[in-house]
Order: sequence, then structure tokens, then C-alpha cells
Amino acid sequence: MDTSRVPSLFETLAAALERPRELPDQVLNHLVGAYSLDRDAVGAFLVEKLPGLEDYEIDLILSPVFTPTMDDQAIFAEQLGRDSAPQEQWPVLVDKLVARPTRAQLLTVDGQAHSVPLRAVSIERYVHRLRLDATIPESLFQLVLQVPIATDRALVAAVARRAVWDIDSRRDILERYLSATAPTDAHRVADALELLKVVETYQPVDASDLLSRLPHWQQVLRKQINEAGSPKPFFNERVQELHGGGRDQRRQDNVQLSAKEEERDFLERLERLLKN
Repeated sequence: MDTSRVPSLFETLAAALERPRELPDQVLNHLVGAYSLDRDAVGAFLVEKLPGLEDYEIDLILSPVFTPTMDDQAIFAEQLGRDSAPQEQWPVLVDKLVARPTRAQLLTVDGQAHSVPLRAVSIERYVHRLRLDATIPESLFQLVLQVPIATDRALVAAVARRAVWDIDSRRDILERYLSATAPTDAHRVADALELLKVVETYQPVDASDLLSRLPHWQQVLRKQINEAGSPKPFFNERVQELHGGGRDQRRQDNVQLSAKEEERDFLERLERLLKN
């Protein structure tokens, strides 16, 4: 492979930090409340006032924007493969990115981009949470390489680099899952991400431990789905009339119900795969 065009880690970091990023409601609400701003004044505040704030204030404001997502981690997982960037290299990268200077492109609700120089506190947050020092054991890496779609493969590589798999018996869960799915039509990148969430949340010791918990989780979800899909009866006719008579106008939370159904389906697929 011709590596002459492969960007350096520094270049990839700079590009990732400078891509346009929408300000989430969490940030907007904080700015409006903490600094008594109108929403249409947020852009001017970012350009004119933000650079003069203390580090802790900037981190409080921008931490939701520069905490890496799995999509962010996938960019670097794809570039690094099995390699790593040891922690002793990170201060040099941060200093270079500050000196560059690296400028965030922050998008406000009107779609306008506001260019703001990034301070070390925001860059450090981003770099330190990318798992740049992680590695993937060879056996697991070979399974990752079997994922057929490049974008999915990068996300699965990011999953494989997470610290939760550092324990051999727990990593066997991911290896068994990928052995059953990576080279087949059963592969779903969303399932790999959901598996990561489950394992990071509940910390099972090994595959047997995880399998022993699945029936109870499925039972709980089935109960919640049945309850959500069946509105409680009205306790008298007058209340029923207020809700539209025979046409119950109470809105069901379809999004939440769909999410629970998807979670149930995932747990059923996971149980079948791990039992094989």
C-alpha cells in the first residue's frame, strides 16, 4: 500500500477538531442561562467572549462538543489499526494543535459557523478520550477485518479498542459475536454498538455470565412492551369522553416503544449467536 498519502495522526486530529460541529441544546441552554444571552446572541458570544474565559469555564461550555463520539473514535481506529499512540506522545500533539492554531467551527441554530480558536483544555479532552493508546489483539483484529463494509469495519474497530475488552474472558464475548456475524449477512454494526453498551454497563465476567442474564432482561422488556402497547382503561365514561370517546386520543410514545422492541430483538439475536 502506498502510505505517502496517508495523513499523519496530527493531521487527522486537526481535521477532526475543525470539522463543523452543531452546538447541542445542552450547550445552548447553558450559555443562555449562565451568561444571560438571547439565543441569537450566542454566535457573537462564542467569537468575542469565549476566548477570554477561564479554562474551567470553556471546558464546561464545550465539553459536550469535544467529547469524542463513537464516530470520532472510528476515524482513528481505522487509521491506527492494531497500532497505538502512547500517552507520552499526547502532550506534544496537543501543543502542536494549539500552536497551529486549531480553530473550531461551531454551528448555531441559524446554521452559521463561528470560528473559535481551541484552547488546550478542549483539545486535551478530545485527545485523551479517543483511546489512542489502545491496541487490538491479533485474533480479534482478524475478525474485525472480515466486516465487509468499510465504514462498519471502522466502527467495529473502535468498539474493539474499548477498555472493557482488556479482560481475556470478557473479550471472548466480542470474538464469539464477530466470529458468528462479521463474514455473514448477520452482521449489523448497530448490534456491535449495542453489545458494547451492554457489556460496559453490566460488566459480565464472560459469555456464560452474559447468557445467564439475557432471559431476565428479555422478560422485563416483553412486559414493558406489552404494557406500553395496551393503554390503561378509563375509570369512567366522562373521562373517556374527554379523551375522544371511543377514539382514544392519548398519544402513545411510539419512539420509546420502538426502542424497546429493537432492544428485545437485539437481545434475542445475541442469545442465539452466543449459544452457537
